[in-house]
Amino acid sequence: MSLNNLYTTILAPVISEKSNRVGELANQYVFKVAKSANKAEIKTAIEKLFKVSVKDVTVMNVKGKTKSFKMKPGKRPDWKKAYVRIQADQMIDFGTKAE
Repeated sequence: MSLNNLYTTILAPVISEKSNRVGELANQYVFKVAKSANKAEIKTAIEKLFKVSVKDVTVMNVKGKTKSFKMKPGKRPDWKKAYVRIQADQMIDFGTKAE
């Protein structure tokens, strides 16, 4: 998998209260991933980008909310979220640049 494919598979980390709590309790990290990505692609992308050993990947499809803009109905896009569990003695630091 090329470096370009790694960055198109993993789009962004999801930073929220729930993802922080899950990270502290179960050593899991939450990422926004491409809709076409599967568990195997997500696992290899995380292992190569952050140089950690992935134990488990859980994937969830998130439906976009229906919103109105100037009295016209609209819809936010659907997206995919991945919960990635890594080994207990490892961690991912989002403050540093991945090599």
